[in-house]
Amino acid sequence: MKTLLSLGHGYSADALARLLVPQGWSVIGTTRTPEKAARLKARGITPLLWPGDLGPALAQATHILVSAAPDAAGDPFLLACPQIAQARVDWVGYLSTTGVYGDHQGGWVDEATPLTPVGARGAQRVLAETQWRATGLPLHIFRLAGIYGPGRGPFEKVRDGSARRIIKAGQYFSRTHVEDIAQVLAASIARPNPGAAYNVCDDEPAPPEDVLSHAAALLGLPEPPAIDFDQAEMTPMARSFYAESKRVRNDRIKDELGVRLLYPTYREGLAALLAAS
Repeated sequence: MKTLLSLGHGYSADALARLLVPQGWSVIGTTRTPEKAARLKARGITPLLWPGDLGPALAQATHILVSAAPDAAGDPFLLACPQIAQARVDWVGYLSTTGVYGDHQGGWVDEATPLTPVGARGAQRVLAETQWRATGLPLHIFRLAGIYGPGRGPFEKVRDGSARRIIKAGQYFSRTHVEDIAQVLAASIARPNPGAAYNVCDDEPAPPEDVLSHAAALLGLPEPPAIDFDQAEMTPMARSFYAESKRVRNDRIKDELGVRLLYPTYREGLAALLAAS
């Protein structure tokens, strides 16, 4: 039986599981809480409380997906369980971030762009990518843009009036719907190419204020108020996202994996979220 071991099972991994479980796959997902373990079990996923013994799961696994965020020391699973490097699996996927490319002042980047992260989070992702490459496992790296999808959209803040359009000249973000992440991962599993890295994003990088304006239009509500970036009250993490501006190319997922995006721009993605709400 094909078995996916999902390390740090979260939002994107759950979307992949929704594709694999109906196809007869076994999915084992790590989680830190009994409450989440119960929710995973209800969705047909075998929960594995972490920290815990990965040995039996590694023995069963034919595929591994890694979603856990690294820290200053790198990937938490490799550090805690170095025997992962001896796993006999057909495919390993590591969910990284387009933040590894750093700031390009609105310019385009692709998978060949040098990794020049800005700030600690991007540097930690580069370290974790390097650690996973060093295992010699059949690794595939997926650099995800900003993720949205069911339960993660702008509509709630637009409806309750808390949304603000932060204006910073030349600011571009790329984004991706979680269902497109899942189909990219499934396509890679079907057509493995160990050593490959893929940018996972839609076709239209856009200023964040444009997305909020479109969400408001879909709801028939006024545009959220505009605030200049320099005057905006933001958390340090939110402000750090604005330290990078780039447009991310996604040609490789199309040309190599044959992916046809379900949501090629935020317009289709937001329309689908609203229709499902």
